[in-house]
Amino acid sequence: MTETTSFRRRGLLLGLTAMATLALAGCGEQTTKGHIFDEELVAKIKPGMDGQQVLQTIGTPSTVSTVGNQTWYYISQDTVQRLKFMPPSVTNQRVLAINFTKNLKVESVNNYGIEDGKVFDFSKNETPTGGAELSVVKQLLRATGQGMP
Repeated sequence: MTETTSFRRRGLLLGLTAMATLALAGCGEQTTKGHIFDEELVAKIKPGMDGQQVLQTIGTPSTVSTVGNQTWYYISQDTVQRLKFMPPSVTNQRVLAINFTKNLKVESVNNYGIEDGKVFDFSKNETPTGGAELSVVKQLLRATGQGMP
């Protein structure tokens, strides 16, 4: 095999590797989770509107406030997973919060995007546990200098 043939093979291999890398980098699975917003319908939600009208206009909320049921949240999140072995990354996030009066009339409509705060995980599947707090006895012993550091 001549040196020119070897050089050509290396160039061909390098070119194929570069093309495969670019093809894989361009691939990505895009996913939208949550509420699908229709901007024309969202624009129809105005203060004073009845809760039933809101349901008929934009549908059931993703979640509601836990106390008093006076804020409805419509949540949407767009993610892209570039490669199957990599975790997905959030590309867009939107929360539409509709606040109601006690009579279930729209008080305000707030629109939050990814630029309004850090990306948050809707469900961490974690339960906070105790154990890191010092008991009263340990606090007293520490205050007298007899406790552990």
